[in-house]
Amino acid sequence: MKTNITVLIWAISFAICGSTLAQNKVLVTAHRGDWRNAPENSLKAFEYAAAMGVDIVELDLKKTKDGEIVIMHDATIDRTTNGKGRPADYTLEEITKFRLKNGLGRVTNNAIPTLKEVMIALKGGNVKVNLDKSFEYYTETYAILKQTGTLQQAIFKAEVPYSVLKQKYPQLIDSIIYMPVVNLDKPEAKKIIVDYLNNMKPYAFELNFTKDTSAVLSNNLFITQKGAKVWINSLWASLNAGHDDDKAVEDGNLKDSWDWIIAHKATIIQTDRPRQMLEYLRKKHLHK
Repeated sequence: MKTNITVLIWAISFAICGSTLAQNKVLVTAHRGDWRNAPENSLKAFEYAAAMGVDIVELDLKKTKDGEIVIMHDATIDRTTNGKGRPADYTLEEITKFRLKNGLGRVTNNAIPTLKEVMIALKGGNVKVNLDKSFEYYTETYAILKQTGTLQQAIFKAEVPYSVLKQKYPQLIDSIIYMPVVNLDKPEAKKIIVDYLNNMKPYAFELNFTKDTSAVLSNNLFITQKGAKVWINSLWASLNAGHDDDKAVEDGNLKDSWDWIIAHKATIIQTDRPRQMLEYLRKKHLHK
């Protein structure tokens, strides 16, 4: 009898420990893919990031003249390709003739990919796809994800209150993985978070802030206790009050950058330095 009780206690302790370790793991999101080694938002940039071991790739959606969903961040293709104009100025056949530029501004042989191409390329892997700038295209995007069998690999996102999401896409709320984007500088930030937690099960909350004084940053257990993750961006100082990638990598100041983000209970970090971020987290035993 004593042996059985001992085994039971050991099993419970192991389960609790394992659960705690799982919760302590931090997921890494590659912003626009591995854009330091391939053009941003290119198919290769996403494939490189996936091969590197990131958990999520972030991309941006636009629609062509004939209604196809392609990957492009800017309102125009001027900065990132050898073409000019808006994606909506071109059909899919026309826009795929342009070529993406690399980080040095040189034209490569990479075409602007479609969302369908990206999802097929990443299908079946362990990488999720964060759909930025997608709010106006949820219906078309949902159809592509269903067609390619990749709905469970996609994270829809938007910086809108729950009431706006429900009004615009009532038929999709229960069918998609969703992440609200919340600006913590706004006084209604916590209310927006609580409304989401009371009405659906968000995958995560992307928390952006220019000041690091929000009470949500110092006490966000009410988010994780509901099963949602805390997403903090490390890429631009304007999104994290200066606790950014450059401070970590170029200045060598981890204390006020990535250490600070980890201390504030981030469970997902979006970065422009995915390789260094993975190395950093693995040294701390915070990544798989």
